[in-house]
Amino acid sequence: MGKNEGQIVIKKYANRRLYNTGTSTYVTLDDLAVMVKRGEDFIVQDAKSGEDITHSVLTQIIFEQESKTGNTLLPISFLRQLISFYGDQMQMVVPSYLEHSMQAFTEQQAQMREQITKAFGDTPIGKNLKVPLQLVEEQVRRNTEMFHQAMQMFSPFMAAPPAKETRKAEAKDIDELKEQLRALQTKLDNLG
Repeated sequence: MGKNEGQIVIKKYANRRLYNTGTSTYVTLDDLAVMVKRGEDFIVQDAKSGEDITHSVLTQIIFEQESKTGNTLLPISFLRQLISFYGDQMQMVVPSYLEHSMQAFTEQQAQMREQITKAFGDTPIGKNLKVPLQLVEEQVRRNTEMFHQAMQMFSPFMAAPPAKETRKAEAKDIDELKEQLRALQTKLDNLG
């Protein structure tokens, strides 16, 4: 398979080297992470078989990012919930739900940035994460609630988790998110 329109083909060789056919250069997983952040569309193929291995390479990038930065994006409770869906009757619904949730989060994040810039301009206050922290916390609560409702809709016989346990898990997720945002705020403060 050659290059699809607008899509870069990355070939992965047996020696684990990655070759960007668009730039005719070898790249690393870090380079691919940068490409993702820039919104560049690529597919990773096994150089010998031509098999699409994009999913496993992206998963490997996430694993490396999670282990080397110290600031994880995936809370343990989320990982446990995700693992519990493998082999479950709801497994088919989860990828679509996660994709739509991340798209909605990305759109809301862009809207928040735009609103903060409009309200405060390009000032240290506008770059301060304390203001949008409350907005993010509220969005996490709403997304969690929507997820539980969606799961109950698809499986009406599924017992609802006890409210107390759900609130504890949500509070833990929110606390982890707060800690990550505090660390990011500290980094921003040190830069300013």
